[in-house]
Order: sequence, then C-alpha cells, then structure tokens
Amino acid sequence: MTRGWLLAILLVATPGRLDAQPAQVEMTVTAGGSTQSTGAVSSQLALSGEPLRNLRYLLEVAWADQGGQVSDAFGGAYPYDGRLRAVETYAEAFLPGDTLLLGVRAGRYRTPFGLYQRADHAYAGFLRPPLIRYDNYFGLSNNFLEGGVNVVAGVAALHAEVSLGVPQDVGRAVRASGFDPVVRVEGYYGGLVYGASYLRSRPYDRRAFVRGDLEFTGIDVRYMAGGVQLRGEWITGRPFAGTTTTGWYLDGVIHPRVLGPFTLLARAEALDYEAGRFSRFDRRFTAAARIRLPGQLVAQVALSHQPGGYFGDTQRTALDAAVTWVVRYPM
Repeated sequence: MTRGWLLAILLVATPGRLDAQPAQVEMTVTAGGSTQSTGAVSSQLALSGEPLRNLRYLLEVAWADQGGQVSDAFGGAYPYDGRLRAVETYAEAFLPGDTLLLGVRAGRYRTPFGLYQRADHAYAGFLRPPLIRYDNYFGLSNNFLEGGVNVVAGVAALHAEVSLGVPQDVGRAVRASGFDPVVRVEGYYGGLVYGASYLRSRPYDRRAFVRGDLEFTGIDVRYMAGGVQLRGEWITGRPFAGTTTTGWYLDGVIHPRVLGPFTLLARAEALDYEAGRFSRFDRRFTAAARIRLPGQLVAQVALSHQPGGYFGDTQRTALDAAVTWVVRYPM
C-alpha cells in the first residue's frame, strides 16, 4: 500500500469540521462505436472531498473494454483492457497564502507533463487522444501514472511542480521500474496560460533491442477569449535510444452562448517518429461536436482523417460517436 493510499484513508476517516467540504461521488459511463470497426464501453467512479480545509483527496477506479479492431478510438484517458483498475488515488495539501502557492500531492497521480489532467482528454468532445499521447505512436501515453510525491511552489502568475516517484502506469504502455523525475513550469498572463515540461523515465517498449531511457521535453499553451479556447502541445525527445519523436497538436474549442448546448471542436496534429526504415510520419485532422442532452447525458461525434492511414489500418477516415452519462452525488 502506497503512502498516498494511507494518507487518503486517514483524510477520509478524519471527523468533519466547520470549514470542511462534503465528499462527492462522481460516476461516468460512456458507450460508443466507430466506423473503424471498433466499439467501446467504459465507467469511472471517483470519490473526492476536503475533510479539512486545504486537505483534499481523490480515489478513482475505472473499468473499460473494447471490441473489434484495436484502435485509439475512445482511448483518451483510460485503458481498454476489461480490467477494474485503481487510477488516480492521492491526497494533497495546500498552504494558504495571498501571494505564495505551496502544495504537496502524495499517492498515485497522472504524470504532470503538459496538459495532463483527465478532463483535458476524457470525453471532452474529441474521442481519440492526440497522436503524441497515445501508446502506439512512440511518444507519451495518457495512461502514464506516477507513484510518489509532487511538490508545487510559486507565486500567483508563475509556479513550478516537481514529481519524484516511480512509474505506476495502466494499460499497454507500462514503463520499466526506476526513478522517474518530472518537472513542469506554468505561467499566466491575461487569458494566456503557458507551460514547459521535462520527463525522464524508463521505456515502455520491452523488445530486446530497446536500450536507454525515455526522455521528452514539451511546451504547451492555452488561450481563451469570447467563448473560444485554443490549446496545444509540442514535444520532442525519444521513447528509447536511437530514435526520435517530435510532434504537436492544436485544438480549437468553440462555445459562445449562441450555440446553446452545442460545442464545436477542431484539431490539427502531426507526429514524426524517426527510426530508420521503421520511421512514421503521421498527420491527422479532426472536426467534432459535443452536445448536452437531457438527463445528464452528453453526446460526442468526431470525424477524423489521417492521410497515411491509422496505426495498423489502411483506413484513412473514421467517424466516431459516443454518449456519456455523468451523475454526481454530494455526501
């Protein structure tokens, strides 16, 4: 049992105080299909709360399964292997202050590299993760998890976080054991949020010829104005020695009031994997919509085109659709 599990259990068991926030249970269920001969269903259950002021916890479990052809469709934030898994399970504490930010997170959490929060990629309208964040494209994986301690420090407009731990990944991209430092710096200016990240870890490819460490550097940016959000990431590095992966994506999320329950999305992205005769140079363009429906339902439809064909598939264009049901219970 990790220190994060122990700390989270202590927080849950702590008697409530006047300044505590009530616990909340959130359940998310998603089902969908793709013209790429793929269907999927997933469910997540998360318990979160603040039993004491500035002390928070998150306990999350997920189950997801996929049928038909192996695909990155619906693989934005959870592995589709038919197993019930603990995902994020951590506790965090923040030191209040008017100008200084200081916090510590302990347990099992998503690797703090770039735009890494589950809300950035899980059923937000796009039904596939960015190329640079999917297991089979020799970059990062949105299923990377760290087991350790993450320290955040800074001032209102600029802060840094340092994660010290070991890989505790889920899914197919499971990194080899070893010390796993991650550093991220993030700043704010008006409607602009910008960041830079560095990760050095062990490779998740276990083939006999793989040598050296996984190492990536990245920059990310988000800008919002008038109901339009632009966000993107660029990374460069290597999944293991003798190879190079460089890639980027840029998203547009459009939700002015006039659209009501509709959110329109678009994405352009590229990934170059250089490994001699095994090199890949992928491009993808996606148009999508997210629609709020009655009964706490959300529908998502995405049309994507990948000129060179999807990984392991000659099909170039795919239509993905899913429905997500989200329910929250305060406790």
